[in-house]
Amino acid sequence: MSSDRMKITVTVIKADVGGIGGHTRPSDGLLNAVRNIVRPQMVRNGKGLLIDSYIGYCGDDIHIVMTHTRGVDNREIHQLAWRSFEAATQVAKNEGLYGAGQDLLKDSFSGNVKGMGPGVAEMTFEERPNEAFTIYAADKTEPGAFNYPFYRMFVDTLSNTGLIVNQNLSSGVKINVMDVEKGKIAQLQMWQDKPTLEAALLYPGRYVVSSVYTRDNQPILAASTDRLHNIAGKYVGKDDPICIIRTQKDFPATEEVGAAFNNPHLVAGNTRGSHHVPLMPVKLNSPASINYAIPIVSALVFSMHNGKLVGPVDGFASADWDYIRQIAVERTIAIRSQGFVHPATLVPSELEYAEGYRARMNVLWSKMRPIPNSKDHQFHHPKQQQRPQNNQRPPQQPNVSKPNPQTQKPVVPQKPVDISPIKPVKRAKKPHQTKTSTTQTTETKKPQYSESK
Repeated sequence: MSSDRMKITVTVIKADVGGIGGHTRPSDGLLNAVRNIVRPQMVRNGKGLLIDSYIGYCGDDIHIVMTHTRGVDNREIHQLAWRSFEAATQVAKNEGLYGAGQDLLKDSFSGNVKGMGPGVAEMTFEERPNEAFTIYAADKTEPGAFNYPFYRMFVDTLSNTGLIVNQNLSSGVKINVMDVEKGKIAQLQMWQDKPTLEAALLYPGRYVVSSVYTRDNQPILAASTDRLHNIAGKYVGKDDPICIIRTQKDFPATEEVGAAFNNPHLVAGNTRGSHHVPLMPVKLNSPASINYAIPIVSALVFSMHNGKLVGPVDGFASADWDYIRQIAVERTIAIRSQGFVHPATLVPSELEYAEGYRARMNVLWSKMRPIPNSKDHQFHHPKQQQRPQNNQRPPQQPNVSKPNPQTQKPVVPQKPVDISPIKPVKRAKKPHQTKTSTTQTTETKKPQYSESK
C-alpha cells in the first residue's frame, strides 16, 4: 500500500479528572501530566504507539487526540489514555482540584476504557490525499446532545444543501442508533428509515447516534455514547460527548458540519446535570461557564497526511459565532428564569440527583391522605373489599341500593313523590297507543305533533 493511502485510526478519548474551584477547567499541571505520558509514545526510530497526538480541553474535560495504525479498540492505545488520566488524577489530588479522578469509575484497567468512565470516539479509514475531519468536544451535557446537529448534517436538506447536490450524500447514509439504556444498536438507512430515525431522536436521553457510514460503508462519523450513571449506578457527572466527523469530497463540507451547531438547541445537562439549556459553541480550550454551567461545545478542525496532524483550527472562533453565543445566552436566561419548573428541569426519571428528589417525594407521599367524600374514595374501595370475599355480583346490588334510603331518609321519599306522578302519565299514554294497530298509532301521533307545535 502506498504511503499516500495509509489506513489510519483516529482515536479520541476524553475524561474529567479534576477542575479548578469546581467544574471549570483542568489545571496546567494536570494537562502537563497527560502530555508527559502521551508524547513519549510518538513514533521515533520505528518505536512508539502513536503517529501524532493533540491534547486539549473543553470545560473540565481533557481530550486526547491520537493517530496510529493499530485499529479501533486497541488495548495498548486505550491503556495509554488510561495511564495518562491516572497520572493526571494524582496531580489533581495533590493540587486539591475538585472531582479528582471523577470519570475513572474502575480501579484498574481491563483492556478497553469503554465502560470504565472515559468517553471514546474512534474510526479506521483509508486516508485520502487531502484528509480533513473535525472533532466536536462538549461539556456539561449528554451524548444525545449531538443528535440534533447530526440530523441536520445528514438528513435535513433545509440545513445542508449538500444532501441534494452531493451525489454521494443524496443517495442516503447509514446511521447507527444506540439504545444506551439497553446497550443495543440498530442500523437505519436513509432515506427509507427516515421516519424511524426521527421517532428515535424524540428521546435523546435514550437513543443516541453512534456512527454514520456512506452507502458503500465508508466511515463518516463516530461518537461517544457511554452514560456514566448507567456504569456507576449513580450520578457521577455528565457524560460530556465527543465525536469525529470526516468532511469534504464525498462527505459533508466542513462548513455544512459546523453550521449544524448554529441554532443553539435545548439539551440535557447544566449544573447538577438536571436542566434543559441551549448548547453554546465556544472557542478552543474554554473553561466551563459559571453562569449555571451552560452546556458548551468546541470545534477542532484538522487536516492529516500519513497520520500527521495539521491544526487544529478553532472552528468556533470567528466573529459570526459571537452572535450565536449571544443567542445561546439569551435562551439560557429565558429558560433558567423558569426556575425548577419543567421543562426547565428534566423529567424525574432523567434527574441526575434522583436520590435527593426521591427523598423529597417520600416526604410528600407520607403526607398523602384520601380525599373526603370523593367518588373514588366512596366507590373504589367497596368494590375492592367485596370482590375478594364473594365473586357474586347479585349481593352487591342490594348493598349499593340499601345505603341510599337509610342515609338520606328525608330526601329519598320526596324524589319518588315528585317523579312518580310525571312518569306514569307519560308512559300511560304510550301503552294505549301501542296496543292499537300500526295505522292507529300513526293517526294518534299526528295530532300529538300538531298539538305540540
